[in-house]
Amino acid sequence: MKRTRILIVPVVSVALATVARDASAADRKFYGDPPDETHAWCVHDLNRPQPPIVKPGDAPGQPPADAIVLFDGKNLDEWVSVEKKGGGVIPAQWAVKDGFMEVVPKTGILRTKKEFGACQLHIEWATPSVVEGESQGRGNSGVFFMGKYELQVLDCHNNVTYADGGAGSVYGQNPPQVNVCRPPGQWQTYDVIFHPTRFDEAGNVIEPGTITAFQNGALVQDHWVYEGLGGHRARAKFAKHGEKGPLELQDHNNPTRFRNIWIRELASNAKPTREQVAKQRQEIAAKLRAEAGQAKDPLAEMKLWLESLVYAEDSATVVKAQKMASEYADSASKLDDAAAKAREGELLEMRSVFKYMNDNKLPGSPYAAQQKIEGFLKAKGVKFK
Repeated sequence: MKRTRILIVPVVSVALATVARDASAADRKFYGDPPDETHAWCVHDLNRPQPPIVKPGDAPGQPPADAIVLFDGKNLDEWVSVEKKGGGVIPAQWAVKDGFMEVVPKTGILRTKKEFGACQLHIEWATPSVVEGESQGRGNSGVFFMGKYELQVLDCHNNVTYADGGAGSVYGQNPPQVNVCRPPGQWQTYDVIFHPTRFDEAGNVIEPGTITAFQNGALVQDHWVYEGLGGHRARAKFAKHGEKGPLELQDHNNPTRFRNIWIRELASNAKPTREQVAKQRQEIAAKLRAEAGQAKDPLAEMKLWLESLVYAEDSATVVKAQKMASEYADSASKLDDAAAKAREGELLEMRSVFKYMNDNKLPGSPYAAQQKIEGFLKAKGVKFK
């Protein structure tokens, strides 16, 4: 990818070795457009926090290190049962054997003790190998996110049912893109990304929830936007709910099996508000100014003051940055040929820094130091873009 702009290369003194910046900061460059009202970071910004490192599963389908394992084939400690009559919560009633759990018909829904909102879910399921019934009567179950949003489980191998009720469907709303069901008795997988609906205080929908689902490795729901909460024979409608709820598995009187169930909690995918972005930018600027105040090298200090102005304006910082930039350019213009050659890389870098500030009309611009350094470099026969 072409890198078009250079921002600021912060120099970290030995005294600042404990700061989050790494020891090679002096060798790094920042690139890209500066922050704006909806983005707290520059493009390719090295001030932007790195994603956490998570150890992946040892094999495909196995949980990564940050997953919550809901069922590993041994017990139902993470689950309770919900009685069909009365809705009371009782110890989990489904059977566990040979590394899987199996619906015990008429014992009720299985529900997690923990509650989840936005999440990534992996779950494996198998409908009965002995085929009984047809349409919705074959291997029927369901995965309910927050106990409200159903992803249908059904034996749809050579079994016709209504399209919005088949395996991989958002029940009552959207059929799967393809039918990728394996034959009865064979294990199948769902890998799902779920985001719940967001409501305001009055119960109005701010942002509908979404689901992306893969069945057996094939995409069956492509970021489907929910029309409401699921239901039978009724158009989906929203009703205000909390940010989290339990995961539920349906007892539909068929001995459907499940195994290898794990979940990862996800951050909200809601874009930050302008107020949140402004706060983030202020925090970054404050961090950089704190580093500048401790810097022992004047060049490093100047760079940090300038860099802080990329994120948030501050009148006192502008005065410092302008003064240091002017003094730097004046000093550079007095270098003899040998010193200029030795510091050519530094001068080119600082010319790019001041150009970045000026091109993007950042606080304190225009910095006359850019033109002064460019004139000096040209006089020395140094070429630059």
